[in-house]
Amino acid sequence: MITSTSLPAKYQTTFSDGVHESTSDTTPDHGGKGDGFRPTNLLEAAYACCLNTVLRIAADARGIPLAGSKVTVSLNSESPDETIFEHRIELMGDLTDEQRQALMRVIHGCNVRKTLSKKLTFRSAE
Repeated sequence: MITSTSLPAKYQTTFSDGVHESTSDTTPDHGGKGDGFRPTNLLEAAYACCLNTVLRIAADARGIPLAGSKVTVSLNSESPDETIFEHRIELMGDLTDEQRQALMRVIHGCNVRKTLSKKLTFRSAE
């Protein structure tokens, strides 16, 4: 569970899971100071981090010598009826083509991707 609390600076909030804390803000052109992650950045971060973690877990489980991975995600909202998460993945290390292909097959197991692919419902927990 994440809790978000407003800060004195216009539009800034902190968010915390009870252990870790960070700041969210909007851009100056929308009245914020740009001193934190925009909320849509956090969606991109959730997907990128999940992909990165799934790749590393899969490499460990399969004995693949993955030296590291870099995942870049951007939200494409150009279409009024669809939001597209575009990602780029860089696998580091001395990997064979078969190992690279095996790792790229596991990205569909990312829990954030699975969650966002389901029908979404929003409701108040009051």
